[in-house]
Amino acid sequence: MSLKTEQIGDKIISNVMKFVNLKAVVAVKEGMMYTLPVTLIGSVFLLLANIPIPAFNAWMAEQFGKTWTDPLLQAYNSSFSIIALIAVFGIAYSYTRNEGYPAVPAGVIGLISFLITLNQTTTAPDKSVITGVIPRTWLGGRGMVTAIIIGLIVGYTYSWFLRKKITIKLPDSVPTGVSNQFAALIPGFVIIVGATVVYHVFKVVLKTTFIEFIYKVLQTPLQGFTDSLPGALLISIFISFFWWFGVHGSQIVNAVTQSLLLANMAANQSILDGGQALTIENGARVVTEQFRALFLQFGGSGLTLGLVLCMILVGKSAQSKSVGKLALGPGIFNINEPVLFGFPIVMNPIMFIPFVAAPTVAAVITYYAIKFGFMAPFSGVNVPWTTPPIISGFLVSGWKGALLQVILTLTSTAIYFPFFKKQDQILLEQERQSQMEAAIDSSSVRA
Repeated sequence: MSLKTEQIGDKIISNVMKFVNLKAVVAVKEGMMYTLPVTLIGSVFLLLANIPIPAFNAWMAEQFGKTWTDPLLQAYNSSFSIIALIAVFGIAYSYTRNEGYPAVPAGVIGLISFLITLNQTTTAPDKSVITGVIPRTWLGGRGMVTAIIIGLIVGYTYSWFLRKKITIKLPDSVPTGVSNQFAALIPGFVIIVGATVVYHVFKVVLKTTFIEFIYKVLQTPLQGFTDSLPGALLISIFISFFWWFGVHGSQIVNAVTQSLLLANMAANQSILDGGQALTIENGARVVTEQFRALFLQFGGSGLTLGLVLCMILVGKSAQSKSVGKLALGPGIFNINEPVLFGFPIVMNPIMFIPFVAAPTVAAVITYYAIKFGFMAPFSGVNVPWTTPPIISGFLVSGWKGALLQVILTLTSTAIYFPFFKKQDQILLEQERQSQMEAAIDSSSVRA
């Protein structure tokens, strides 16, 4: 690699790391992680309530009645459907914790502020207004961008008050737990008053709520872009692009897009919950969290499972064969660091094109497979990212999802093949040269 290329790479990495290490980005990335176990657990209950085997569902209905899915859906709606609440708590908590202050009060205040910004009423089927309720509509995917905004504002404001020591100070003899709660009173009061003012201004002046305004003006356009083919292509390209420089591309891209992809997934599930068919015509989203994790990154970023197959099946160099055997097991569970750094792919000019091209082609194939109706859009069912391909595809989309993952694996193998052959030949020549040098040195010693 030329010196100029290395300098460009260093500059890109430097700028990327500046962005990744911004306090707000770190807080969003860490805060969103708190939603992960909840979405997965909720998805399990949703999957159990929607097993694609009619005979099984009929048998369960006979044994336990037509409402046998109610407890499962109750668990789902009480977990997956409140991810915005978890996100706002997690983001405010993470921001404050990273500033070095007790963080639970900030998370609680963020949660309260979020609830203040939405109407606590709902409309019954007979058009009567029911008060004293929290509409679940805004607690899930629709509230994700608002959760990020409020979480960051609360985390920053709360930390600012503590940093400036604008708090109620108690004697040192008071237990720390009690002292921390009193320290939260002033910043908590100011933040909650601010949230109340925001609620009233939006209700009186704009005849809406803050969360509905953000959803309409900001979240809907952002979701629309991530749901487009250009959005899907940019996600796949940037994940591989950053990884090629040795930076964790998935973490960087997820910090920006994960909340939107989760919102897309929640929007699809809401279509089903409303009794409609999950189709493009009914407004279903194509690009969701499953789209990224299970069809652009199975086997690891860059769809390197195809490369591993090349190593095992046609590799000639010892390095290729050994890395292929070592990487197959982790690759099946979507872990590909042995390939990224052991083959290597990172900073390897020969492997840049296939590393970017394989998931990009997969994005196009998957997008149109859903758009043209071969495969249904993804519902709220999701699986852990370590679930092996084919199994994961089947769980979220039935046999068509499994088949598509097989097709994408074969496609990525074909894309990697010519580039792998070139790299493998280079490694083979290096090994032969090393053997010749070792033989010459051995002859010299004997002489």
